[in-house]
Amino acid sequence: MKEPLSRASRLTNFRWTICGMLFLATLVNYMDRQVLSLTYTDFIAVDFHWDDNDYGTITAVFSIFYAFISLFAGKFIDIMGTKKGYLWAIVFWSVAACMHAGCGWLTMVCNGAESMEALRGLEKASQVGLLGLTLSVWFFIACRCFLAMGEAGNFPAAIKVTAEYFPKKDRAFATSIFNAGASVGALMAPLTIPQLANAFGWEMAFLIIGGIGFIWAGIWILLYNHPSESRFVNQAELAYINQDEAEEKNEKSSSEKPHKENHAVRDFSIIDCFRYRQTWAFIMGKFLTDGVWWFFLFWAPAYFKELGHPASTFSGQMLLFVLYLIVTLVSIGGGYAPKYFVEKRGMHPFAGRMRAMLLFAFLPIFALFAQPLAGVSVWFPAIIIGLAGAGHQSWSANLYSTIGDMFPKRAIATITGIGTMFGGLCSFGINKGAGAFFTYAENNAFSFFGSQGKPGAYMAVFCYCAVAYLLAWLVIKILVPKYKPIED
Repeated sequence: MKEPLSRASRLTNFRWTICGMLFLATLVNYMDRQVLSLTYTDFIAVDFHWDDNDYGTITAVFSIFYAFISLFAGKFIDIMGTKKGYLWAIVFWSVAACMHAGCGWLTMVCNGAESMEALRGLEKASQVGLLGLTLSVWFFIACRCFLAMGEAGNFPAAIKVTAEYFPKKDRAFATSIFNAGASVGALMAPLTIPQLANAFGWEMAFLIIGGIGFIWAGIWILLYNHPSESRFVNQAELAYINQDEAEEKNEKSSSEKPHKENHAVRDFSIIDCFRYRQTWAFIMGKFLTDGVWWFFLFWAPAYFKELGHPASTFSGQMLLFVLYLIVTLVSIGGGYAPKYFVEKRGMHPFAGRMRAMLLFAFLPIFALFAQPLAGVSVWFPAIIIGLAGAGHQSWSANLYSTIGDMFPKRAIATITGIGTMFGGLCSFGINKGAGAFFTYAENNAFSFFGSQGKPGAYMAVFCYCAVAYLLAWLVIKILVPKYKPIED
């Protein structure tokens, strides 16, 4: 029951507590995702004799399955509601994260090895399963698919919660805060996961990091309710949260005819969503850019190992720490840009968001210089990739917020899931292509812009990363040249 208005005159700020919960969920999400990339080169590849093509296959299958599930994850969140839907998602992916720890034991048993030491002594050719992939690769693929099923619910749920708890002018900033959980998770991962793997084995790294999600789930059950039902949200904060709806109702009441007042509320099916140019604008924004972030996330540890600084060393951990520290600090500020354009420059929230996205689209261009400057100092690519990653996170926060600008709240998770599916398709292409490309370049004569072998292959991928965001912004602008919301 809401407290009396006399006690509700002071604005509570529980919405920021909820934003903090979204931040923590996203942090856990990305730490669970990073355990494999940070144990791949120095631990798992040694045990199972993997090469880049094996690793690329696993990350690509994760991406494509994540993409497929995302199409339905958003609708699942819309049907279940944010409280139950988010709870199911994080519990499911936490279980899946812990399941990775059993892949070594299963591989050992299926190959008839008496111990992991005996398994390491087996030739890769003797472990081949279906389609030329080893049994260990298949076991990890299965676990990654289960992980993808749970993790696909994170962003649809988080974006829907943001739309429920924040007015339009604050959504990009709130999104940038919880979205920073991705970079903070990636920031913490190299400082914790290699140490856990060194001390207790890579299996315990999966178990310990995966178990954090269960703690979050317990807190979520205690804290979360819709703002209109939350005992922590007073009337003043509820009015602040719903200010857009109040303004829109006033505008409609003064312009609409009486017979239009009681219209039926229309449902948004997945198929219906594809009819709108606004949906395709979000789709293309995700499809052209998401793979860039996932490439940096999955391949940065392997890239620094190529430069002589593996993640198991202090120098490799510091390079990754600095990279994601830059991403974290810059991206949080990036979410404030549209708020500045709206409040200080008087722009419409959607126009301010598009202006901010154009500015952030220029940051990844620095990726063109990552490989050429690696010969000067390994810190140059760390800083440059950090700036490119910050550009992505700032771009992503604003791109997600355009959904709330253009669609009713009940359709937000569905649209988010659709866009995330296409982003996963891009990630599949980049990660599978990169793995095969790097293996080819390492074993064959390859040159690109003055870089030979695998460095040349990295240079080629960096070139796409550099221009993807400007291309995506142009496509969005063509599809939605000016603000046009979808009416109920």
